[in-house]
Amino acid sequence: MPERLSVPVRVIPRSRTERIDAVRAGRLVLRVAAAPESGAANRAARQLLATALGLRAADIRLERGSTSRDKEFSIPPHARAALADLTHERSGHGC
Repeated sequence: MPERLSVPVRVIPRSRTERIDAVRAGRLVLRVAAAPESGAANRAARQLLATALGLRAADIRLERGSTSRDKEFSIPPHARAALADLTHERSGHGC
């Protein structure tokens, strides 16, 4: 089975809107409305990332950082192109 792809993110909880901001310090910035209580912000970040990549939330795994704003999710290898498009678009190099 091919290796899963690592996706470093920075989660900003309690945001007014849920969105993915620019890549900052090598991490996608995910803004979620949920508070960082009982894993709510982690679940919201996972769902936001899944939606942006066209995946099911179940396809996204939280690998590191369950209690930190800096997290590492992993995604299946078939989502490589969607991830490249998302990070390219958010890095300010989009056309």
